[in-house]
Amino acid sequence: MTWDDLDASLDAVPGTVSAYVGRLDAPPTWTRHARAGHYAASTMKVAVLAALYRAAEAGTLDLAADVPVVNEFDSAQPGAARFSCAAHYDNDDAVWDRLGGTATLRWLAERMIVRSSNLATNLVIAHVGLPAVAEVWALAGARDSVTGRGIEDFAARDAGITNTVTAADLAALLGTLAAGATTPGRLASPAGCAAMLDVLLAQEHREDLAAGLPEGTRIALKNGWVRGVRHAVGVVLPDDAPPYVIAVCTTTDLTDRDDDACQLLARVSAQAWAARHRL
Repeated sequence: MTWDDLDASLDAVPGTVSAYVGRLDAPPTWTRHARAGHYAASTMKVAVLAALYRAAEAGTLDLAADVPVVNEFDSAQPGAARFSCAAHYDNDDAVWDRLGGTATLRWLAERMIVRSSNLATNLVIAHVGLPAVAEVWALAGARDSVTGRGIEDFAARDAGITNTVTAADLAALLGTLAAGATTPGRLASPAGCAAMLDVLLAQEHREDLAAGLPEGTRIALKNGWVRGVRHAVGVVLPDDAPPYVIAVCTTTDLTDRDDDACQLLARVSAQAWAARHRL
């Protein structure tokens, strides 16, 4: 299948399917509606991760520090009541098991990525602050993505404060992070970027982009989903070709059937893998 064939098949999907495929620090090989905005779901957690590691390198936060595990957070909407997360809407019982106790920021960041814990995400945001997350997007060269609030901050959502991503910006963020693991870059030191890549490589939700790759292929991955939305972004590290970044965002009724949405992302991932020597 050619890229044009893939584009034609995606034209038949209701809603918006956006994508970006290309080498690190190089023009993309293939894009599709890469600047279209989508509700971010959990993909914004990569920017939160980078904000935390930047704060640790600056000495303003300690990844090894124990912090209280609470479930009450300031809203991004001025004057609104504090908000909480719902346990049934989360993906990680391990964080909830520590409610009322403590956990290190490093552990919370890992759970935020590998299990996509919403409670862990809000705890990390409470310590780094949303301006630090905005700075990460800017440093990565993102043009359209915004992290305006924490997870389940419904007062902010109702006021129009939201979290938005594009496939191009997600690819820029992951590409900048991956390139920074070998060459001093904009987000963090090479050691810091490598540590973040290790967290992303440990991703446990592997039903979309990773499912389109041969078993055992390394991919530093973050995905996100809510009803009507399924996104994923990753850096694929083949043994026989240079690394490449892939981002796919879907806002479509197809995601009412989540298996179908995952298969769509896996199909795009398989196409990129097949073309890995020619990207």
